[in-house]
Amino acid sequence: MSYQALYRVWRSQRFDTIVGQKMVTQTLKNAIIQNKTSHAYLFTGPRGTGKTSAAKIFAKAINCPNNQEGEPCNACDICLGITEGRLNDVIEIDAASNNGVEEIRDIREKVKYAPTQATYKVYIIDEVHMLSTGAFNALLKTLEEPPSNVIFILATTEPHKIPATIISRTQRFDFKRIDTADIVEHLAHILKEMDVAYQEQSLYIIARAAEGGMRDALSIMDQALSFADGEVTVETALQVTGSLTAELMDQLLKACQKQETETAIQLLHEITSEGKESSRILDNLLLYCRDLLMYQQAPNLLANQNGQATEIFKELAESLPATTVYHYIDILSETQKEIRFTNHPDIYLEVGIVKMATASTAVPTPQAAPQNGSVMDDAVVKELTNRVAQLETALKNGAVQSADSNQGTAKKTTPAPKSTYRIPTERVYQVLGEATRSQLVQVQDAWDELLQMVSVTQRAMLKASQPVAASSKAMVLSFDYEIVCQRANEDQELHAIVLDSLQKIIQYQPNIVCIPGDSWTTLRNDFINQRTANPAAEVETPEEAPYEVPAEEEQQTASENAIVDEALDLFGDSVTEVIND
Repeated sequence: MSYQALYRVWRSQRFDTIVGQKMVTQTLKNAIIQNKTSHAYLFTGPRGTGKTSAAKIFAKAINCPNNQEGEPCNACDICLGITEGRLNDVIEIDAASNNGVEEIRDIREKVKYAPTQATYKVYIIDEVHMLSTGAFNALLKTLEEPPSNVIFILATTEPHKIPATIISRTQRFDFKRIDTADIVEHLAHILKEMDVAYQEQSLYIIARAAEGGMRDALSIMDQALSFADGEVTVETALQVTGSLTAELMDQLLKACQKQETETAIQLLHEITSEGKESSRILDNLLLYCRDLLMYQQAPNLLANQNGQATEIFKELAESLPATTVYHYIDILSETQKEIRFTNHPDIYLEVGIVKMATASTAVPTPQAAPQNGSVMDDAVVKELTNRVAQLETALKNGAVQSADSNQGTAKKTTPAPKSTYRIPTERVYQVLGEATRSQLVQVQDAWDELLQMVSVTQRAMLKASQPVAASSKAMVLSFDYEIVCQRANEDQELHAIVLDSLQKIIQYQPNIVCIPGDSWTTLRNDFINQRTANPAAEVETPEEAPYEVPAEEEQQTASENAIVDEALDLFGDSVTEVIND
């Protein structure tokens, strides 16, 4: 018989042998034992985590006449036929190459026929997200109400590409990435069964390179066995995976700590000259920095996950402040993003190492947040403190004179600086033209929950704002301070996290319009007045211009009943106040 890859030879044949998916396998076993199986399942998760293996085991267990406690016997004709792929009642389909409407219509026709040998006819559709839109629509009705003796098992690595109408008709099981320790344990078991010698640290290197996929780990192990001379050593694992030795990473981080830039660059050139990929080097350095933090906080846990630590590693963990390690991780992460879109990754890698080697090890520790959870921006605090000090000095020196009409002295005031923030008047009017009270109430109800989903700094900015108008496509945020409004308007990351949070809470992804709070009342009243004066025509919107504080306070005019009704309809009585002069 020809040679078979390890991942095929050691494919799981029982639920108990699937590594790292205890919750999924136990649930499926209980469903079989209690005769509570569903007509459709959806298995999702990263590659190589056991989705297809679990589907085949489930097909065997539900059809096996000798199953015990939800496990197949793997000895009867049914089990052997499914294992060897020759049982006609278990049909495995690759959706990547059979993704058309005709293939699904063929399935719809064949599900009407009863199984020939097994109790249930099982359809396993792998990579189901590759089906076309028409194929998904053709599958809908059959998936919802198949014949009583038909079971569908859909497997995919990208569940977000599957229509919600399909997902709602299935029981979904999420397969997680397998822990490094579990992969190491399984690899050790296989090598012992094969009577192959190995070094334990080499298994950790292979397991980390697999990134949570057992199939990838077995494929790398297959390469290591072919490369090795009777024993899987650390050197063999490093060569096969392209990883860095612990000594090289020790020396590189030590040079960065001592700010020896030339030494760090020389070490990097030695590494790249051996053919190591830039992406693999960055992965190894990120894991190394992560291990430094882990060793500082939980050394015993790190020993269980990563084997032994070198003396230089321990020395670095004790001497490097956690804030410096955080800084290293930020540099490496940014470099990792940059090399994805360049043809010269080595340049970005060198720049990243230079940044690490020139970074100060005395990175200031961020101040703890106040007990009430609010965080003020340091620049704003300093600016306010300076202004208060200047005012106190001016009062003591008599530089500021009060407006006293009895003494006949003129009041001297400094004109307020003109604002540089451009108020998006046209965009505000567009939102108001489509705004509804129900949408605004929905956003306001979700606002407190949204604040808990953002970072502390973002929460501080959003606490100084409130949603004042909302349509199906956009919403207006009114900020208490113009400087905060301007920063929020320019912060794309803040916009992204707000949209993502609103989508999760109320399935709402609007465009965000930021305005200062002192301009909101003027914009709202102008819009209502124009709309009331000419309800049939579109409201003309002026071009955007820098907002200037009025020289005199705007005079309140008596509201017409139509205007009051319009305001109540748009904004609700909770935020609308009618004042009769």
